[in-house]
Formats: sequence, structure tokens, C-alpha cells
Amino acid sequence: MASDAEFFDALPARKDALLSELRKVVVGQDAVIEQLLIALFSGEHCLLIGVPGLAKTLLINTLSQALGLSFGRVQFTPDMMPSDITGSEILQEDKSTGIRELKFQRGPIFTNLLLADEINRTPPKTQAALLQAMQERQVTTGRETLDLSPPFLVFATQNPIEQEGTYPLPEAQLDRFMFSVNVEYPTEEEEVKIVLQTTVGDAAEVQTVISQTDLLRYQKLLRQIPVSEKLTRYAVQLARASRPSESTIDAIKEYVHWGAGPRASQYLIIAAKVRAALLGHENPSIEDVKAVASSVLRHRLVRNFKAEAQNISGDDLVEQLVRGVPTQ
Repeated sequence: MASDAEFFDALPARKDALLSELRKVVVGQDAVIEQLLIALFSGEHCLLIGVPGLAKTLLINTLSQALGLSFGRVQFTPDMMPSDITGSEILQEDKSTGIRELKFQRGPIFTNLLLADEINRTPPKTQAALLQAMQERQVTTGRETLDLSPPFLVFATQNPIEQEGTYPLPEAQLDRFMFSVNVEYPTEEEEVKIVLQTTVGDAAEVQTVISQTDLLRYQKLLRQIPVSEKLTRYAVQLARASRPSESTIDAIKEYVHWGAGPRASQYLIIAAKVRAALLGHENPSIEDVKAVASSVLRHRLVRNFKAEAQNISGDDLVEQLVRGVPTQ
């Protein structure tokens, strides 16, 4: 087995191999893929915001194949129950003895990579079925608590346009997503390539380039990367400056009702570590924190009515944060 140093140094090359497999199937979306890989190697969950047809499901499914991970997909609907996700106890009869007993039938949540498609289409009761799994990697059913096999990651999607018949995710659940990633339309050249690639009837075969065991080892090693106190303080100051009661930034005081909590500071540092390692850098820098700031903070800023009325987005506010918090 390679030493930790050799294993760590091989990460950029293995990331490139992973990207090559993804490129066999997915065209464009470079920024989205970068954020997904950071979340993946951080061992954290990710929320994808984009209209239908932008290959979100295809991307996540292809990622699971290239990593040799089990993949599960749940299409959230208004009539879905929590047991449709976690599973339920079913009365079964042993034909040899005639004895009946309840046995737990595992739901789709028992997988490595779970795609929660249109997560805001199901009521809060069912959305909450994911809370324990996302935070503790466990599922409680009746009196029994079952562990989820690592890695367990939830990649959820939302349609930003259609709001009728949807249930906005509560802040407590949004906070469990490390990233909120905006999935944009492809460029014209990318769309031409998509059409040419998907209308010939041939499907590319995706190879596993990073094993489940290696992924878990990377997740553990990447969190051990040392970070300077200066960088940690900068991440903490970014998160604290998003809180109107503490901020000196006018836009935050004017347009934000509630800011980001301590989990944002943690995610800024973890994501900066992973981004730096994927790029082949020994240590994360302030530029790494700035690069992940929008994805970490945009869904943690609760805008007030004035911001909604003036169409001030979370990204606009994060931009003001990055500009307003000094790096020295």
C-alpha cells in the first residue's frame, strides 16, 4: 500500500482520470463538476439548483459509476411518505414454520450516493426523513438504529422556476448541505456537442477509476491538511460578517434577516482544503476560500422582504461579503 504522502500526491492525477470518465458522458458544466468533486472528497452533501434537462441526474449517476459507488434515486412527490425513503417493517411468514414476524425492508436511502430529485416537492414531514441520515449517517426505525455504509452522500436537486406545489426546505435542512450549486444552461457550442453526442444511439462505457476504499481514505487525509490561523480567522470573519447584528457591511445590514452559522465557517475551511489538494497545492489559501464562498454561503443567508422586492440575490450579498471582509 502506498504511503499517505504518495497517496496524497497522486490525487490531482486521479482527479483528472475521474474527469476524463465524466467527460465521456457529460458535456460542459465545468464549474458544477468542480464543486461536486469538492463536496464528494469532503464527504459532504450538495444541493443543485437548475431547471430540468441540464444533466444533473446523468452527472451524479456517472460520478457514482466512476467511483464504484452504489447509486439510488428518489423522485420526490407531494404524496411521498417518510417510509418511502427510509424503508418500513413488513410482516413476513416463514413457510417452513408458519411463524410470522416483522422484518425491516430497507428503503432507497441505504446507498452510497443518493439523488434526491426535486427535494422541495415533498412535504416537510418527508423532507425531515433525511435529516438524521444527512447529519449522523444513521436511520432510526422503531426502536432500532441502523448505520448507513460510508460514504453516504445526498446530492439533491431543485427547480428554481416552478414554485407551485413545492415546499421550501427549512433552514435547518439547508444548513446540512455543504454547497448550493447553480446549474446554468450550456453554451451554444456545448449544446451542439450534447445534441451530436446524444442522438447517435451509442452510450459510452464509464470505468471505475477511484475505488470506494480509496475515496474514504482521501476523505480522511484531506481533513488532516494543516491550515494557518490567519486563514481560519478569515473564514470565521466571512461567516460572522454575514450576520446583520455583527456585520459592518451595509448591504448585509439592509438586506439580510439571518446570517450563516458556525457550520459555514467549518465548510469554508474544509472546502478550501479539498480544492487546494485537487489542484495540487500543498496548503489552502485565501483564494481557495473565496472560490468556494458563494457555494457555501448563498443558501445560508436568509434575505428579508426588502431584498426580495429589489431582487437582491444571495450571490449579490456574498459578493459584498467577499469585498467587505479584509484579508489581512
